[in-house]
Amino acid sequence: MEEENMLDNKVVKLSCFIMVLSALFTLTTPVFSEESMYIPIPSYRVGPYAAGGTGYYGGILDYYSLLNERDGGVGGVKLTWSECETEYSVERGVECYKRMKDREGGALFFDPLSVGIAIALNEVVRNDQISQITVNHGMSETIDGEVFPFAFPLGMGVPDEYNATVRFMAYLESGEDPNTVDLAKALNGKKIVTLHHGSPYGKEALGYMTAMGEEYGFEHTTIEVPHPGNEQQAQWLKIRQIKPDFVFLRGWGVMNPVAMQTASRMGYPVNRLIGNIWSNSDEDVIPAGAAAHGYQAITTHPAGVFTRVQDEIIHELYSKGKGDLDDKSRLGSVYHNLGITAGIMHVEAIRNAQKRWGEGKKLTAQQVRWGFENIRFDEKRIAEVGAEGLLAPMLVTCKDHVGGHNSKFQKWDADKRQWEIVTPWIRSQAPTDKLFASAENYRTDNQIEKRDCDDPQQRDNWKLSKDEPEVPAGVSTWGG
Repeated sequence: MEEENMLDNKVVKLSCFIMVLSALFTLTTPVFSEESMYIPIPSYRVGPYAAGGTGYYGGILDYYSLLNERDGGVGGVKLTWSECETEYSVERGVECYKRMKDREGGALFFDPLSVGIAIALNEVVRNDQISQITVNHGMSETIDGEVFPFAFPLGMGVPDEYNATVRFMAYLESGEDPNTVDLAKALNGKKIVTLHHGSPYGKEALGYMTAMGEEYGFEHTTIEVPHPGNEQQAQWLKIRQIKPDFVFLRGWGVMNPVAMQTASRMGYPVNRLIGNIWSNSDEDVIPAGAAAHGYQAITTHPAGVFTRVQDEIIHELYSKGKGDLDDKSRLGSVYHNLGITAGIMHVEAIRNAQKRWGEGKKLTAQQVRWGFENIRFDEKRIAEVGAEGLLAPMLVTCKDHVGGHNSKFQKWDADKRQWEIVTPWIRSQAPTDKLFASAENYRTDNQIEKRDCDDPQQRDNWKLSKDEPEVPAGVSTWGG
């Protein structure tokens, strides 16, 4: 009898344990519909970079949820997802990819928001034939779709960022239009320091800025800040010795407000501290307080709530308690707005693929890859998705996997706690010949098969069968 009671207790405890595990699983995994398309979310909601992760993936998930709530998904097929916490760690990011790539019939694509994770997975996704999306970042050579057919650094490449930033600095020196300013005339003899995060992201393409200095006559110095960046005294002492005309901040997370505060303490004018695309958010400037007043940074996605798509997200989700952000004051923040634009890009690729393979069907990763390669956002299409002023024009092609190359600059008003746009769209004039040459060297070194974008079969049916549906008129971006 005692043995039976002990057995019953064990059964009860085991049942309770299973119920707890089931509840935990339900909390982190959405219910999948009978017909759905799965997208993995390799988020980071904890750690020193959580502000970026929660904002970016919050914007993506809000856009997905809007389409599910309002439209029943995309082309009649619901979007589903699950999250895996990476903590911005390369090892965790790779593990998350391996765990999620085959779920629910296979992931459509992977968007890790990390240069380190992206570089670690470049050849893995090629082998798995799953697109990797790196909005406004990534390995610069992945612009070349002939060598990197499964990598999409959408929006703005790192050389674009450097080129636009130097143009903005020249504009501040001369007052001339940043799109047409004479860089050599405005910057010859000037000193520029790049203060960068000590990670693959922070170090990406630093040589490009040095090359610009050699071409236009300014002196360029790089100074690294070790992860996570909350101690910068030594770096700013060196900056004070150099006495640069500008400091270009390629920071991330806690490094950014610390840079502004340290610059202020050292007496360096914060309006000469120019932030890059990952140093441009509310979460970067607000913690810095008054020290951030006048700080300026590049952006592809202005802050604020001013578009129809944002209004719809607020109405359909947040007014009903369904939004992803816990703090509603972050609606309209730079990171959340970037997430919305990334979600729009993701879905546009799905829509492109549906135009070719049919609506109401569950697509494959290879089909959606083709969709990414034919993204076209002109003014008309941007208006149709309700993102006027938020999303920059884009034209992704087989050869150009960046597609955007456009940016603006914004200035922070600490008293009003808001950003002000201070330039028109600046079109990058960064030369791409060295990037394509570097991509070719990578291909040769790694013995990678190269496709020919001028061959319609290789361009439109890469890793697909030869009897795929014809490309619908007006969908392909090849030839502009």
